Amino acid sequence: MFKIVVILLLALVVGSLFSALIFLARDQGRGERTARALTLRIALSLLLFAVLMAGFYLGFIHPYA
Repeated sequence: MFKIVVILLLALVVGSLFSALIFLARDQGRGERTARALTLRIALSLLLFAVLMAGFYLGFIHPYA
């Protein structure tokens, strides 16, 4: 279950990055959609980091397994 959450968050981060690229190409740097997509990517990346740290502290991730 934990792996599925991590993979889903990674997919959302990559999807947000590609949507920002598409918005940048379509709007030619004049719209706000690129900034929103990149802001979402940063928020998702921070959430992913928090989930990974929580998984480590709660014992879902074992170093040197």
